[in-house]
Amino acid sequence: MTDARRTIEAVWRIEGARIVASVAKTTGDLGLAEDVAQEAVVEALASWDREMPANPGAWLTAVAKRRAIDAWRRSERRDDRYAAIARTLDEAIEDEWQPIDDDIVRLVFTACHPALSRESQVALTLRVVAGLSTEEIARMLLTTVPTVQARITRAKKTLAAARVPFETPEPGEWASRLTTVLGVVYLVFTEGYAATGGERWVRPDLADEAIRLGRVVAGLLPREPEPLALVALMEFQRSRFAARETPDGTPILLADQDRRR
Repeated sequence: MTDARRTIEAVWRIEGARIVASVAKTTGDLGLAEDVAQEAVVEALASWDREMPANPGAWLTAVAKRRAIDAWRRSERRDDRYAAIARTLDEAIEDEWQPIDDDIVRLVFTACHPALSRESQVALTLRVVAGLSTEEIARMLLTTVPTVQARITRAKKTLAAARVPFETPEPGEWASRLTTVLGVVYLVFTEGYAATGGERWVRPDLADEAIRLGRVVAGLLPREPEPLALVALMEFQRSRFAARETPDGTPILLADQDRRR
């Protein structure tokens, strides 16, 4: 594996959800945002071997937004959004790239829109927010890869057809989404706690992202007990990570774990 490919995989694992969220916030189209973000990754694979950008996340975001402009041009959908995104590309990348944590929360709530079935909400969120592959999602949900792919495709088409805005819903709309949001957050944590694929059976990066999302949701609804309870549960399980495996990644049985860790 080339250094460029390793860098791209690392950047996407860390920043992928924020890149998609940033593009979705500008375009108002979650499906388009994910598609052009993937196209930006393909372009990076072809060009980063020659020259590595100083700010990979900003580079991917800028390229994805340019691809969105191209898509609008091809479909003759030039409008105010086109003008707005074009103006941002004239700014310095360092000034433009300002990841906002709330964008990820908006992404979760968009993917958990009540216009979608529960199955589609979960599949789409795990794919877009957690960055899990369809194979990993299928194993987690005990279903087939084609089924997961079909759910994600239908979800994107439904959101696009319904013109669902990329925004955190008003408090009165939380009841129809909160249960699914919390369920998805815990599924992300579960994949971090016991990965369904990969070289390591524990993925602290995913677990920590789930905890961060849980804290944001709990902060938005401080009087709701469920978000607080979920954060407490994830924090408790996360505290055990250091005792669950040896330095080389070998799992340690519960009875043999050092509770002092």
